[in-house]
Amino acid sequence: MKSVYGPVPSWRLGKSLGIDTVCAEGKTCSFDCIYCQLGKTIHKTNERRVFVETERVRQDLKDMLKKTDPDVVTVSGTGEPTLAANLGEIADMVREVTDLPLAILTDSSLMIGDDVRKDLNKFDIVVAKLDAPNQNIFEEINQPLDGITLKSVLDGIKRFRKEFKGYLALQMMFVEQNKGHAKEIAELARAIKPNEVQLNTPLRPCPVKPLPPEALDGIEKEFKGLNAISVYKTKKPEVKVDNIIEVLRRRPVL
Repeated sequence: MKSVYGPVPSWRLGKSLGIDTVCAEGKTCSFDCIYCQLGKTIHKTNERRVFVETERVRQDLKDMLKKTDPDVVTVSGTGEPTLAANLGEIADMVREVTDLPLAILTDSSLMIGDDVRKDLNKFDIVVAKLDAPNQNIFEEINQPLDGITLKSVLDGIKRFRKEFKGYLALQMMFVEQNKGHAKEIAELARAIKPNEVQLNTPLRPCPVKPLPPEALDGIEKEFKGLNAISVYKTKKPEVKVDNIIEVLRRRPVL
């Protein structure tokens, strides 16, 4: 399995070249979200360790940049990327290899840790997950590892917001379980003061049905003044994928 894949079309980031800091055959994550396109979490953990050596990522990245023309390098993949203990080292390495913007998609669960926030501060763009207004819905939708609470997630994001000089986006996945709580979730977002709020619903194949456009339109109204954008109101860029097999490991449908 290669540690770099794509580019993939991202509705908010453009042509995104992915770096997988976990590179696991089974999804390794601190959550088991009901809408995840990768299916069930096989290894549920919040323990950080080195999954992929930094030099392997360096070589894979150099090889891909010779063949592709992405808009951004995005750390994501087969699990929660902040589980990688060498995340900061990988971010530094990417800076040495390319001047492209560096982004990361995180479930926000480990942001309470000083070491994780230190690593995330090396990125230009951090897209942090926030799907729930309370602990019950958090457990129902995100199914976190025992001991991870919505409060710890919110505390981590708020601490990071105070430290971070880059672009912070909150990505929210709206499904049947939380669609009636948009106002409450918007209030949580206002307390965080992100640069952007991404309103999403599961459009890739998964066990959960997406909300229709009119439902997301109603949700968007609750986020007035928060620079919110709906997945239904953007277009994905056209991309030429270098290795479709590697992409499909992380994105079952482009």
